[in-house]
Amino acid sequence: MNILKYLISLTILMLIVSCGSNRPPESGTAEELYSRAMELFDDEDYLDAASHFEIIKLQYPASLYADDAQFHIAEINYRRKEYIMAAFNFSLLRRIYPGSVHVKDALMKNAMCFYELSPAYDRDQDYTMKAIESFQEFQYLYPEDSLYAEATNKIIELRNKLAYREFFTAQLYTKMDSPLSAMIYYETVINKYSDTSYFEPAFFGKIQMLVWMKRNEEAASMIGAYRKTFPNGPNINNLPTITVSSK
Repeated sequence: MNILKYLISLTILMLIVSCGSNRPPESGTAEELYSRAMELFDDEDYLDAASHFEIIKLQYPASLYADDAQFHIAEINYRRKEYIMAAFNFSLLRRIYPGSVHVKDALMKNAMCFYELSPAYDRDQDYTMKAIESFQEFQYLYPEDSLYAEATNKIIELRNKLAYREFFTAQLYTKMDSPLSAMIYYETVINKYSDTSYFEPAFFGKIQMLVWMKRNEEAASMIGAYRKTFPNGPNINNLPTITVSSK
């Protein structure tokens, strides 16, 4: 994000702070301001704390406390559920202070912002994709971290949402007596989301569509693949019997 966008965002944040704060920021050294800011932060007086952190960034941009201030501004956004601004500020910390001790936490929190912004399955899934990408980036950079497993769980949850979006559409087309369209969406689940809980039902759904369209040879092949892939699958006893005529 360019400097103009940053300055605009900073101005907006300062306006919010000035409107909500009960007292103006105090002056002092970077250490003094940071100490006061953390007292306010710990007391959950987030607007006043944010104003102090902003002053540290503006007056002492090269100090040892500048990256801490940036991280806590983002954290305040996160705690106030201002996830778009929080994501922006966590990303800003990583760009401006790549050597900060907060970089790892900022990356995970950035992913959590997109996770919180991820909407229901029937809405645009741009934030869902951004969350997955951010969690994967965290895992790539910190494969030994204790939060690796949490990132994995979040990725699984989000990918299941994306898979369900395709699976739900397939079922809609099935109800609309449009087997070819339904099969396209089942195939999307099979090809892109084999790691989700919708892989098996999509596999079975495709078999049903092939039988419906009387594409018996393809159906027979899929049934064989189902038996190998899901020997104990929930639909193993529901597989149709297909007779393929010999030529």
